[in-house]
Amino acid sequence: MLNPLEVLESYREHDYTLADAFDSRMANNDRPFVVFRDHSWSRTEFRDAYLATARLLVARGIKHGDRVGVMARNHVGHLLVLLACARIGAVMVPANPDLKVGEVGYVFQHAGVSAVLCDNHLLGLVQEACLPVSPSPWRLTFDNLEDGTPGLIGLLSTNPKVELPAPAQADDTCIIIYTSGTTGFPKGAMHSQRTFVTSGEANVARLWLQPDERVLTVLPLFHINALFYSLAGTLAAGATIIVAERFSASHFWEFAVSTGATQVNLILTIGLILKERPRSEFRSNHKIRVVYGARPEEEPCFQDEFGISNLVNGFGMTEIPGIICNPYSGERKFGSLGPVGCHPDPSRPWAECRIVDNEGRDLDADQVGELWVKHPIVMQGYFRDPEQTRDSFEGDWFKTGDLMRRDADGYFYFVTRKKDMIRRRGENIAGAEIDRVLASHPDVLDAAVVPVPSEMGDEEILAAIVIRPGATLSPQDIAKWCQDRLSAMKVPRFILFVDQLPYTPTFKVAKHVLKADTTLKARAVDMALLGK
Repeated sequence: MLNPLEVLESYREHDYTLADAFDSRMANNDRPFVVFRDHSWSRTEFRDAYLATARLLVARGIKHGDRVGVMARNHVGHLLVLLACARIGAVMVPANPDLKVGEVGYVFQHAGVSAVLCDNHLLGLVQEACLPVSPSPWRLTFDNLEDGTPGLIGLLSTNPKVELPAPAQADDTCIIIYTSGTTGFPKGAMHSQRTFVTSGEANVARLWLQPDERVLTVLPLFHINALFYSLAGTLAAGATIIVAERFSASHFWEFAVSTGATQVNLILTIGLILKERPRSEFRSNHKIRVVYGARPEEEPCFQDEFGISNLVNGFGMTEIPGIICNPYSGERKFGSLGPVGCHPDPSRPWAECRIVDNEGRDLDADQVGELWVKHPIVMQGYFRDPEQTRDSFEGDWFKTGDLMRRDADGYFYFVTRKKDMIRRRGENIAGAEIDRVLASHPDVLDAAVVPVPSEMGDEEILAAIVIRPGATLSPQDIAKWCQDRLSAMKVPRFILFVDQLPYTPTFKVAKHVLKADTTLKARAVDMALLGK
């Protein structure tokens, strides 16, 4: 096995544009670049296809700096549009295909897209969403429509005879990713081609990606993880990316076997889903050797039952991908996100992290404060939002809004989002801490706490809980479990059993949806009344 630096050094140097990075991995490399549906695209075939896509965009008026929207389930079209835009200096703006008309309309209007490429079934929604956008963007589906109208893939063979402009530069913006917008309007984080390619190189170090790796991608390609870790890592390693249209728990292991996947990135909740699935779906002949994103409580299952010993997790954000990571080889601490990550080249300057108090003063080891980061892979800013950009930085330091602590060995531990703090009787309580205690109950499938108004001012704690199938729990059982493990101040007053929790597209509990439900408190059991 090559070490990460040897992987990078096995290819010629490049200029940190996506086009040149891709070309640098083509020499003496006959491995496929992407597998999608039943087709395997060689590097030569894919290069021809993305250049044809670039010519099509140019022929339809797209030029340097223009934004091109994409709204679709995972598709090879995401990759084609990204590299095509990067080649001509345009910018891809991916959108969640589950957004409603008003939501996606805001994103495309704010971004000022000149074109949108989408799934066939989303064409009508995209047309309606683009009504407020001026000038009106042209629209194209990825696949041919049922009436025979060609989509992007069908048009590639026409290869418009137009000249491509001079290649873009490494510091040109190549992608704008809009945040989930849990408070206020979504913000568009801008990233350059340099940060995209550099993030991929860091992922080689994070997971020891090899040139013959087959990277299974089940996370959505509108999200930072699939783009800046899986896709960029595949590009940097000269490996193969396997694009699944969506995550399917029941078919995950069969798909992994049929595609020969060797590595996969997961979001924490997906690991829990796989852990809970019937073992009849598991295939012991899979080849997955490393998983990124398995939470600590899932590790015994992945190691002992699924036979995957290399489990890595870490921390990053849309604005600053790939900051902290448990080492692929080296000490791992249960519950820790790991130390600050690194680039394969140890001489490259990398991330610096601080834990600070509310006044921006550095805190000592094991004290909880906000994580501030200075990082080569930092966004260029929020698109058309200089005020939010200024508010997010203190000099060169990006303020993450996450509360963490760092131990004496430099390992970081996530506590909660600053905005996930509950103010109860004058004290700040981390919702994530209570979430973990509730989720550790053997009969609890998932749980989340949110603040609800208190008649005494401040807030009370409400716990929304999903019980495991076949299990029986009472509110008193939950209260006792919490009382044995938490101080009285942190024990939820309101307990509500629900069939399911709302999730974001990346399988995180959508607490903003819970908070917006004004019926929660009335539906919950008030433990204060039970105690009277």
